[in-house]
Amino acid sequence: EVQLVESGGGLVQAGGSLRLSCAASGFTRDDYAIGWFRQAPEKEREGVACINTNSGTTYVKPSLDERFTISIDNTQNTVYLQIDSLKPDDTAVYYCALTRRGVSISLLAGDYTSWGQGTQVTVSS
Repeated sequence: EVQLVESGGGLVQAGGSLRLSCAASGFTRDDYAIGWFRQAPEKEREGVACINTNSGTTYVKPSLDERFTISIDNTQNTVYLQIDSLKPDDTAVYYCALTRRGVSISLLAGDYTSWGQGTQVTVSS
């Protein structure tokens, strides 16, 4: 059974940084992508960044790529999302998710079949 557990969220001041973690288990690290999504109140879920579990290829939404970095520690089966220069607009619940096998890179929510429970990020001005 696939399990994805996010951690690292919290309340931070604007300009600060956070590193979110996604501990993944229950699948063979073959050809999947693990992605980070976020959803703010009354807004649609937004794909933020993703990484291929086999090649390590990454993709960050262009409007965020100066502040968001995704990485993977294969020894720990953990994917990280580093967020720098946080803004109040970054306030959201952040989710990590796993694609179906064979999806190399994607920020389309429909390509993801397993989701974590989310971690809240709140940025104060």
